[in-house]
Amino acid sequence: MLMRQPVAAGRFYAGAADALRHEVRRFLAAGATAVVPDGDAGAAPDGVFRPWGCMLPHAGHVFCGAVAGATLAGLDVPRRLVILCPNHTGRGRELGIWPGGAWLTPLGPVAVDEPLAAALAASGGGFAPDVLSHLGEHSIEVLLPFLQVASDGADIAMAPVCVGTRDAGALARAGRALAAVLARPENADVGLIVSSDMNHYEDVRRTMQKDALALERALAADADGLLRVVEDERISMCGAAPLALALYAAHCLGRVRVELTAHDTSATASGDTRQTVGYAGLRLLL
Repeated sequence: MLMRQPVAAGRFYAGAADALRHEVRRFLAAGATAVVPDGDAGAAPDGVFRPWGCMLPHAGHVFCGAVAGATLAGLDVPRRLVILCPNHTGRGRELGIWPGGAWLTPLGPVAVDEPLAAALAASGGGFAPDVLSHLGEHSIEVLLPFLQVASDGADIAMAPVCVGTRDAGALARAGRALAAVLARPENADVGLIVSSDMNHYEDVRRTMQKDALALERALAADADGLLRVVEDERISMCGAAPLALALYAAHCLGRVRVELTAHDTSATASGDTRQTVGYAGLRLLL
């Protein structure tokens, strides 16, 4: 079996299973006190919230865990997921899909949804089987313990996609192809996760200003505008392209609404207001 080994355990998050489980449960419990987004889109009759997609941050848990916890708290995490992440290493294909096997975390393996990965690769949207783009990339791995704990012990399976292009045309084509795959009856149960941090390594005032510009376009579900403002304002939001891809797909599937669950910076945990990273959580509702 193709097994992806963790590269961030013991650095971005606790490397021991018990400590990691306790860490994530603490953030989810704290997040449960957050305000539920206005409106009832995504809410089932049992009161459980089921958005179509989420955006989660991927820094060290001590820095971004509160935002991830607030975004996932109270959600019924889909058992099948497409996870879109940025490419920090510059290696591999522009839209690289880990094709099979499983990803290992200290909490156990997360299976790759091989039929879903194969469907994306065959979709004509530019997706391609690729291991190299994922080997040293932390931005999906860091989320997996949250998804494992939030799913309350149920097995989850994913199609991991590393997005290494910011070309709007390529992302729009990929979004249309992703939407077509997700619109198939056999994929009606698939949810979507976007992995992204916000602006990087500027003082807290500037980070909040730049984050606000990017979030304004994200909350308007404006993929083109998001890519444009990130470029024009030099906003170092690493997952702008994965989020744009998700928004292109969402528009193909129907009317989309985006809600902000939490927004913070690394200064809250570190006390350093000079070199900060922004973190935001979003829920995408169809």
